[in-house]
Amino acid sequence: MHAAHPFRFKPTLVRTALAALLAIALPGVVHAEALLLIEADSGKVLEAQNATYPWYPASVTKMMTAYVTLKAVKDGKITLDTLFTVSPNATAQSPSKMGFRPGTQVTVDNALKMMLVKSANDMAVVLAEGVGGSIDGFSAMMNETAQKLGMTQTSYVNPNGLPADGQITSARDLAILARAIIKDLPEYEYFVHIPSIRFGRRITQNFNKLIGRYPGADGFKTGFICASGYNLVASATRDGKRLIAVVLGASSGHMRAVRAAQLLDRGFSATSLSWLQPSQGTVNQLVPVDASPPNLRDEMCGGKRHRPASDEDEDTVASTANGSLTGGVATFSLSGLQAPTLKPSELLAAAPAPSEPVVVYTGPTRTGAALIAAVAADSDRDAQAIRHRGKKSRLAARKPDAATEAKADGAKAEAKSVKHASVKPDAAVAPKTGDKPARPKTVVKPKAGTGTSDSKPAPKSTSGELKPAG
Repeated sequence: MHAAHPFRFKPTLVRTALAALLAIALPGVVHAEALLLIEADSGKVLEAQNATYPWYPASVTKMMTAYVTLKAVKDGKITLDTLFTVSPNATAQSPSKMGFRPGTQVTVDNALKMMLVKSANDMAVVLAEGVGGSIDGFSAMMNETAQKLGMTQTSYVNPNGLPADGQITSARDLAILARAIIKDLPEYEYFVHIPSIRFGRRITQNFNKLIGRYPGADGFKTGFICASGYNLVASATRDGKRLIAVVLGASSGHMRAVRAAQLLDRGFSATSLSWLQPSQGTVNQLVPVDASPPNLRDEMCGGKRHRPASDEDEDTVASTANGSLTGGVATFSLSGLQAPTLKPSELLAAAPAPSEPVVVYTGPTRTGAALIAAVAADSDRDAQAIRHRGKKSRLAARKPDAATEAKADGAKAEAKSVKHASVKPDAAVAPKTGDKPARPKTVVKPKAGTGTSDSKPAPKSTSGELKPAG
């Protein structure tokens, strides 16, 4: 009789050991991404993966900044034409930003467009200080609003999503916020799906790659910091049905859009048999996970991987991380934005549908000739700023670093010393006392009987210095 295999009757032990090995071999994979798909009208959950796991929001924070600001507009506290002033604090924000000098004035309308399309961190601070008096004051308004909306996993520290302790959200909470924007602010919803803006001569495309590419795409916002990975809250509408997709922790700007498109495709193509799937309830009913948010810094920005400054640089990362997905696709027109026949990766690699950029500018609200003049003035200032930055860069490139300068100075000093020694050979043997330095030595033929000769060395003094002969 053969002995029983030690694991034959212990499948549970085998599975436990295998799970442990996978956990050791693939740390962090379990929570590398969070995905959520819901119906905008009902809040019904269609798909969820790590949807209630805490996450760093990055620039999707600006959705709440826009919500609080537009609620203030709707409540009559401010208007879209209200002028806010760029503070030194706003100017000091990290990119992506507009880069305006302190004292520049911007309307609420233009600041919102710059913040939501370009993801301008300085404009988020301008709105925060204008509406809430300070970043802390506005953050308190953001947190109060989050609690009212049922965003129980969210806390805000700043209005733009730059790294900060305590700035946390979840896919669940972001879907709740997106629903609130659709429901509470329908008259201002166009802010979240502007294809592009033009400031002066600069045109900036919306970082949400679904806008202008994915049929029916109509919102919302992207985000990236090293700790969070690439985030996206996106929505699309087809045949009167609107869906909201949330992707957190994708590997690139391109991949977060692909993930969102895949979620939306599955939601729109759901068959009549979908009722057989177990119901996950509504987004508000999802149970939060009590944990710390995963930190993806090493995965996103560690090693040799290029670290983007912001969403503004994401295409560089996408092209290197997903070259097979981003190249080789011919540009085509999405006229009519019919249902896609291409795979999401191919669809999103194409050029966006042609559209006229929305003009943004500094100063008060203008129309007609005044608007044209304002845009021209901004163009001139922008060109001057670019030339100034270019000049500084060229000067910095020409100027040697400290080590090179020290080496050059040493070489100059050594050359000067050699030259000095060859011209004035007696300088090195000048008396060390307070007497006057010795005059240059003149070679004279000795007279007979003087006892001196060129070949005869001069006697030394007791101090070791040369002593005049005779």
